[in-house]
Amino acid sequence: MAWQTSRDTNHSIKREIKRIMKKITILLLFSAITATAQDTITKQTIQQAATLMDVKFSEKEIDMMLPDIKDNQGDYKKMHGLALDNSIGMSLSQRLIPDNTIQQKIQWKYNPTLKIPSNKNELAFYSLNQLGSLLRNKSITSVELTNFFLSRLKKYGDTLQCVISTTESIALEQAKLADENFKKGIDKGPLQGIPYGLKDLFAVKGTKTTWGAQPYKEQVIDQDAYVYTRLKEAGAVLVAKFTLGALAMGDYWYGGRTKNPWNLERGSSGSSAGSASATVAGLVPFAIGTETHGSIVSPSHTCGATGLRPTFGSISRTGAMTLSWSLDKVGPICRSAEDAATVFSCIHGTDGKDASAVNAAFNYSPSADVKKLKIGYAKNLFDKLDTSAQDWKVLQQLKQAGINLIGMNFPDSESYQYDMIGIVIGSEAAAAFDAFTRLNIDDQMTRQTRGDWPNYFRQARTIPAVEYINTNRHRVTLMEKTIEAMKDFDVVITPTFGGRQLAITNLTGQPALCMPTGFTKTGLPTSITFLANHFREEELLSFGKFFQSITSYEEVHPTFFNGN
Repeated sequence: MAWQTSRDTNHSIKREIKRIMKKITILLLFSAITATAQDTITKQTIQQAATLMDVKFSEKEIDMMLPDIKDNQGDYKKMHGLALDNSIGMSLSQRLIPDNTIQQKIQWKYNPTLKIPSNKNELAFYSLNQLGSLLRNKSITSVELTNFFLSRLKKYGDTLQCVISTTESIALEQAKLADENFKKGIDKGPLQGIPYGLKDLFAVKGTKTTWGAQPYKEQVIDQDAYVYTRLKEAGAVLVAKFTLGALAMGDYWYGGRTKNPWNLERGSSGSSAGSASATVAGLVPFAIGTETHGSIVSPSHTCGATGLRPTFGSISRTGAMTLSWSLDKVGPICRSAEDAATVFSCIHGTDGKDASAVNAAFNYSPSADVKKLKIGYAKNLFDKLDTSAQDWKVLQQLKQAGINLIGMNFPDSESYQYDMIGIVIGSEAAAAFDAFTRLNIDDQMTRQTRGDWPNYFRQARTIPAVEYINTNRHRVTLMEKTIEAMKDFDVVITPTFGGRQLAITNLTGQPALCMPTGFTKTGLPTSITFLANHFREEELLSFGKFFQSITSYEEVHPTFFNGN
């Protein structure tokens, strides 16, 4: 027994030594990764850290990761220089609380005398209200309208490289049901009988949901996404699932690059690439996109669409691919603010399955008096622009229309001193696609540059948990500053890509409306962005409608897609 006791003691000592050495190893590795004095991060450091993280990286992968890891280190140093009171908590998958949950019935008015145009191709660019009027006037059936858009998808889809799959059988079934309901006097609302498309990261039973990425191009998910279910209940007709940049980045997908309808030599931007391109080209009346950091705003700007990025949590993300739990948002891409209001009215809310989503009222009025709204503009961001910029023209147009504009200081680089959104997206996306990296599924991706997801996910695994958590604590202070800056305004006008606005408002969850404002000298669209306070989409879209009523930029369409 004495021998046994001694042996147990020796084993205990050995275990303790191993435990201590493991702690020392972890500390040494952490110190190596977060070293600040010299350029001490080496390929060997990364390989050692990979062993600790239970992943393997090739020599080539480490070479690609190294610059980004060093960049991250620089961001950590910037963060460490910022004061952070101990009382400040963290923002993860925040649940914003609306101030109004009482939904009033929206009174949509239709034109009882509207008829089919002599040139039927003009239907491609009719508004949702016009299409709804034709359907209710019995000037056209939903089946006829659906076949019209299916034919356009077949004719132009390959040209734009914007379609992953047409859903013809689903579409015709839903169109027939819409027509039957009209005949029975059943009207489910403004989208009944109207075709549309989904970004192909939303699951629909019986269809492929490819996420735009080679490893998933045959993926079938036995689930209906919340947004698809809501549109189905509203009587809308799904005709296509559109391209997205692979795993929701950019406009390159496994089949090519989605094109800009104004210049087929250029891409459409992303990641809601196909949704924006197809809508602007008149292949569908509207489409649904998502945004984590610019994926509705950027393609809307590039293609000349009107894109609504709603308040974070205003639409449940059930059945949608997750990239970032605390940043992903669902929204409509349309040709006008009124169309965006129409679609949003049918899809906002929650099914209770998305922990961040809530039911907030959307009490939009098509006839709202926007001159009662208090309108600000981000003077500090506008002042950075050349006076010849189209953005300044927008302010002048609004002033001439009788809008009183008040200059304000929008939080910018003084509140956003390092790449906060990069750390948040990197950490959450790498976690969402953990197996993708660990099992080397990433090697199957079509694109493998430093700026693509495979490398991004790999290097993000080296972000220390402490830095991720503290970034989300700084995010709380950023939210407070942004709310304070905007509290006295109903709408704030800002350059679409002015300063750090896009990153900041994605982190804080403010709704944004991106709209066309004309064209550059090379014929590409320009845009402006309106912002509002959380869950105030009604003011945002009413003001957007007013702006479009005095400018009509949204009524200009790419001529290539006007033909027979």
